[in-house]
Amino acid sequence: MARVLFINAGSEGHVNPTIGVVQELISRGEEVVYFTIEDFRERIEKTGATVRTFDGQKFIKAFVSGGRNYLLERINGLLLTADIVIPSVLEQTEGEYFDYIIHDSMFGCGYLLAQILKIPSINSCTTFAQTEASFNKMFEQLSHNIPTEVYEPISNKFQRLTEMVKEKYDVEIHSPYEVFCNPAPITIVYTTRDFQPFGQSFDQTYKFVGPSISSRLKKENFDLTLIKDKSLIYISLGTVFNQFVDFYKLCIEAFGNTDHTIVMSIGEKVKITELGEIPGNFIVENYIPQTEVLKYTKLFITHGGMNSTLEGLYYGVPLIVIPLSADQPIIAQQVSDIGAGVKLHMQSLTPHNLIETVEYVLSNPSFKENAINIGESFRKSGGYHKTVDEIFEFKSQLELKDI
Repeated sequence: MARVLFINAGSEGHVNPTIGVVQELISRGEEVVYFTIEDFRERIEKTGATVRTFDGQKFIKAFVSGGRNYLLERINGLLLTADIVIPSVLEQTEGEYFDYIIHDSMFGCGYLLAQILKIPSINSCTTFAQTEASFNKMFEQLSHNIPTEVYEPISNKFQRLTEMVKEKYDVEIHSPYEVFCNPAPITIVYTTRDFQPFGQSFDQTYKFVGPSISSRLKKENFDLTLIKDKSLIYISLGTVFNQFVDFYKLCIEAFGNTDHTIVMSIGEKVKITELGEIPGNFIVENYIPQTEVLKYTKLFITHGGMNSTLEGLYYGVPLIVIPLSADQPIIAQQVSDIGAGVKLHMQSLTPHNLIETVEYVLSNPSFKENAINIGESFRKSGGYHKTVDEIFEFKSQLELKDI
């Protein structure tokens, strides 16, 4: 039995794919200590892991304070979270031994902690993977047109923050890539090479295991009997940046007088009363057990977050993707390229073109066929079982080196 340190301060999309991984690790005899924010304590404790937390509000405040307009600002925000995560983890693990660390590819300062603790590391990547070369190319492209007077202060702040990390924690940061992608000897990627852009360009240190779909271990209050005999359209903009009241009202206008049954998840921060009168063919909730509802869904209208996209395709559901930020436009393009859905733009969206697109996708069998095909490839890829196989293979290689 090995002791595993798991670091993950991310959102639902970063945490949910790891639930099955933690359950599988524990079922195979590992002891897992999982650091995250308080919001995820209950569901992770149900896996059998020991949960320890750091201050989620301070973490978010530090991350956002870096700035939101440019990639390097977001990287600075990630560096600013170091003073929230690292002291808390070091204090709560003082005197303990861990055989290896698994850390999120973005949130939680995993690359830094692995070096500070001097233990082998595994990168848990819930987005599309990036090599150092592909990241640097993207970084250069995004930075190219930023005016010098804007870019210089951001770049200078990055240098100051890396110096601060070196002074406080005796760890050197050599590039923005190390902060944004948290590289490790192996990277677990929760999709397939076929769905990953330029998938064949990644070497064998990237382990494409497919979507990690498991029970969310969260108490559900949704009555599935309401939808089991219906063929429905499911609408969700995810769990983070989902406060789009006008969009939800647009959906009500588009589908309120149709024969479609609509399940719409609006997030915890929007009140259902803000949407006005809810048509009889709508079920509107602040939270929906997504993987359960997707089993009965004929079309998924989504923001194109990686977790939601993979879950929809896993169950063979065609998608209409309305990307909002981050990597969602890239994900939307991949969905379109494989013929499993259509991309729309929030800025130009109208009730008419939304319902028109829905009817187009539903009346064209190729979208469903392609979604089923990619879903079948996802299910065959192994998910969390394959993830733990790869982790144990990594462990065995470490043991051979120690002989």
